[in-house]
Formats: sequence, structure tokens, C-alpha cells
Amino acid sequence: MSIRVFLVDDHPVFRAGLRFALESADGLEVVGEAASGEEAVGALRLLDPPADVVVMDLQMPGGSGIEATRLIRAQTAEDDTAPQVLILSVAEDDHSVVTALRAGAHGFLVKLASRQELIRAIHVVAEGGAVFGQSVAARLEGYFSALHVLPSRAAFPELTERERQILDLLARGYNNRKIARDLVLAEKTVRNHITQIYMKLGVNDRMAAAVRARDAGLGE
Repeated sequence: MSIRVFLVDDHPVFRAGLRFALESADGLEVVGEAASGEEAVGALRLLDPPADVVVMDLQMPGGSGIEATRLIRAQTAEDDTAPQVLILSVAEDDHSVVTALRAGAHGFLVKLASRQELIRAIHVVAEGGAVFGQSVAARLEGYFSALHVLPSRAAFPELTERERQILDLLARGYNNRKIARDLVLAEKTVRNHITQIYMKLGVNDRMAAAVRARDAGLGE
């Protein structure tokens, strides 16, 4: 029985090449394609029988691959026939990879991956496994190592080093006066930093900031 594959990429020439590469492989059948995430979500709902694997680009007009992946995988709550998603993208930065995984993708390859690597990845993902290209796996290892060793830097890259120090003390329950004394700062300076921290983290108060910090391993 063939694995039913659906292609999503906004470049028609790339899609055509991908279709040819996959249809010439034993055990794979390309059952549809779309030029955007939004188009893909609509088309996949109409497929009968459904696709087994969606090969998804990330950066497309008319709906990102991340949002499309999230919507496709959300169907699993109601329908166990929802397809698995394999990301195939030129982007391989930490944010793209981790966000794709959080959205529900089961694999991530760069577009420079070989035909054999892609075909193998589709088979693995179709069976419910997870697969990552060598460069992506290395990035993930580095990301999670950083998360373990320097949790604040990995979890809050938007904060400055001083803001991370203050957030750590805030998460320990220190008030502004004690933070100022420990870091040898004026209380007004601490207040200004905390205002910036709230803005960057998208929180409105001290408690919410402390919860975010503790979830990332700070304040212990």
C-alpha cells in the first residue's frame, strides 16, 4: 500500500521537481499539492482517502507552514486519520525548528537534503516516527544544551544580560530594594529594567513574570 503524500510549497518549479522525485520512488503516491498553508488546510479536508504525510514549507504567502501544521495536527483530537507533517524548508534556525516541533511536525529537513534522505524521512514519519536532517539535529542538540546550561538565555533571548539577572532575582521573590542592593543599582534603575522585562515578556505584573521565569528554570 502506497504512502499518500501531499506537497505544500509556494514555488511551482520546486513542487514539480519534488513531485517527480517522489512519484518515481516505490511506495509513494503524491495525491495533491498547494501553494500556501491556507490552501493546503482546505484541500486536505476534502481528500478522501486522506493523505498520510504532508511535506510542508515554512515561509509562504497566504498562510505560514507553522500555522498550517498546527491546524492540520489539531485534527488528531477529533480524527486519527489526520496526516503527519514533515517540514522541508530553507530555514533551519533554532526558532523555526523548535516552533515547527511545537506546532506538531514530526520531522524537519532542509531543502538541500538528498532524494534518498527525503524518501526515508517520509517513510519514518508515516509510521509515526520523528526524523531530522543532520544539520537540524545538530542545531537541536545545541539549543537544548543551551537551555540546560543557560536557561534564561535560551528561553528569553530578547532580554539583555542585566534584565536576565534581575528576572532571576525577581523569580526568587526579591523586592526591588533587595535586587538593587544585590546588583549595586539604584532602585529607579531596577524599576526601569523591570518595566522593560514586562514589555518584552508580554506580561503585566510581577507574579506573571516570576511564573515565566520559574518555568524556564530561573529563581531556584
